Parts: sequence; structure tokens; C-alpha cells
Amino acid sequence: MIARRTRKKVSAFSLQPPAFARAGFTLVEIAICLAIIGIALVGIIGALPLGMRTQRDNREQTVINQDATVFMEAIRNGSHGLDDLTNYVFAITNYWTKFNPNGAGVNGYTYTASSATPSFPINSGARIIGLLSTPEYTDINGTPLPNLFNGGYSNHIVAYVRSLSGPAVEKPPQDNSLLRESSFSYRIVCANVPVQSSANVSSAYTTNLQVNLHELRLMFEWPQLPNGGLGLGRQAYRTMVAGQIAYQVTNNTDLYFFQSQSFTNAP
Repeated sequence: MIARRTRKKVSAFSLQPPAFARAGFTLVEIAICLAIIGIALVGIIGALPLGMRTQRDNREQTVINQDATVFMEAIRNGSHGLDDLTNYVFAITNYWTKFNPNGAGVNGYTYTASSATPSFPINSGARIIGLLSTPEYTDINGTPLPNLFNGGYSNHIVAYVRSLSGPAVEKPPQDNSLLRESSFSYRIVCANVPVQSSANVSSAYTTNLQVNLHELRLMFEWPQLPNGGLGLGRQAYRTMVAGQIAYQVTNNTDLYFFQSQSFTNAP
């Protein structure tokens, strides 16, 4: 028997690859995808600096709040033993002005020296607190005054401080001066103000109130920049302090301390 060959007809459709093998993106589609990704990246990259600034501002505000509590309590309690403050308060300046226009000046204090004579370095916590508690108004002898109607001095106290809170690597006993100088620093404008009362009211009650009640204001300004300037951070803290102010003279420099448990019966 002779076998007969048969030819199988092949369809033209059977020569094409399956549909999944032909799928893909055109150059136009790829270009559109790249454009979308580029626009998204621009937005993300633009938001990163804002997020970092917000994180930095929050950190600085937290440090200020913690440090303000320490200084506020130390001043209102008339603390003498906080010698650790000498590691952080590196300068104090008193910009004083006489009631009349005949005199004004500046007294500066650092850990090793001062502009006062004899020298009065701020090498103890008592000296730091004593200067920061200086009343806004004093007479020529240094006695606190409720106002300047009868003459005297107006004092403007500014402290320059490295933050008490923050990374431990920046804190004492760190002896790397570059690291210390680059740490977060700020200024404190201290105002020990007598209680406000009407100038037309003169009574025993008003006199006793002015002698035994004081308003303490601490204005924090930060950050302290290397060129001597200041950033935009500002925060004020206020409290009322009851009690008299103890006044003492050390090395010809006036120091003041709140006495919250001691009151004066003024005439």
C-alpha cells in the first residue's frame, strides 16, 4: 500500500505571537510617565526643607521651654547654689541709664572678667542669679524703686546662654571649644518690674504692694548666631513673685535675691 502524503493548511493567524508577547509601552507613554514622576519628585524635594525647618523649630522651642522653667524657678526662689549655671551662662550685660540725660553706661560680666572695678567674674551660681534679679529701677545707692519719678537708674539685663537642655555631647565636661561654640545658644532679657499701680493713688496698701510684690519677665530670643546676630525665635515668660528683695554688695557690685518667705511692712 502506498501512503499518501497530505498537506496541512497553515493559517496566517497561527504564525503571529500570542497577544501577551506583543504588550508594551510606546515612547509617548514612557515620556508621560517620566513627566508625572518628575513633577511628584519636585513637590517631595521642595517639602523636605520645610519639614526639616519645622523639626528644628520644634526642637528649639522644646529646649527653650525646659530652660525657661529652670531660670524662672531659680530667680523667683533666690537660689544661691546653682553653680552649674557657670557652664552655660557665658556673659551678662547690664545696660543702665540715669533718669536724667546726663549719664548712661554698660557693665559686662563673663566667667573670667568684667568691666566693673574691682573685677567681678560670674564664676558662681549666686552671682549669676544675683545679677539676673536686678530690679528695673534702682536709686543711686542700688536700692530698688517702684518708679523713677524721684530719679535713679533704669537697668536692662541681658544674659547670653548656651542651652541647658539638648544633646549630651554638647554639655560639660565637653572641652572641645568648637563644639561648645556651635551648640544652640540664646539670649535672656530679664526684667524685675515692680507691681503696676495708679500713679495718682498713694496709700499704705499701694506702698506695701509695690515693696512685696514683683513681676518677673524673661524674654528668650534665639538662636544666638556666630556673627552676634539673632534669629527670629521669641518667647516671653511672666510670673508674679511675692516677698521682698534682699540687696547686698559684693566687690562693689550690687546683687539682688528674691525672698519669697519674707515680707516688709512699708510705712
